[in-house]
Amino acid sequence: MNQPRLKEFYQKSVMVKLKEHFNFKNVHQIPRVYKVVVNVGLGEAKENIKILDIATAELSAITGQKPMVCRAKKSISNFKLRQGMPIGVKVTLRNAMMYEFLDKLINIAIPRIRDFRGIESNSFDGKGNFNLGLSEQYIFPEVNIEKSDKTRGMNITIVTTAEKDEYAKALLGFLGMPFKKEKH
Repeated sequence: MNQPRLKEFYQKSVMVKLKEHFNFKNVHQIPRVYKVVVNVGLGEAKENIKILDIATAELSAITGQKPMVCRAKKSISNFKLRQGMPIGVKVTLRNAMMYEFLDKLINIAIPRIRDFRGIESNSFDGKGNFNLGLSEQYIFPEVNIEKSDKTRGMNITIVTTAEKDEYAKALLGFLGMPFKKEKH
């Protein structure tokens, strides 16, 4: 089986740059992407269960993996929510599927965002993980606009082995993530 293009790029180019940039002594200190979690919240699924099927089909087309249905853990009367109702779908990607998705996200989907001026770099959590919110799923070429009923946003969490946000930002930057240029 062929190795994903982004993984090969990481091993040949990004690891060398990170090792030089941060003066890592050991190869195992170099940060790497551990997993990617893609989450779509479906608050309106409590009224119309067909929305769940459409969102599941779209997310499986985007990621190449069948999503897991997330259900409510508690009943909340103010939101008309009962325990066990479906409220979202999520996919956890690892290894080859993760690198294929990241490659598609960085090189195909993000450049298709309207009026794009770069990704804010303040979405790191302090432990080297990055959260990215997308407002519509139509930036991915796999989504059929005719079959989709409405625009749905998604949250993408990129979990890295980096100990600091600085290392994770450098890792994602070297992989090609288009961060906004910081003004000095």
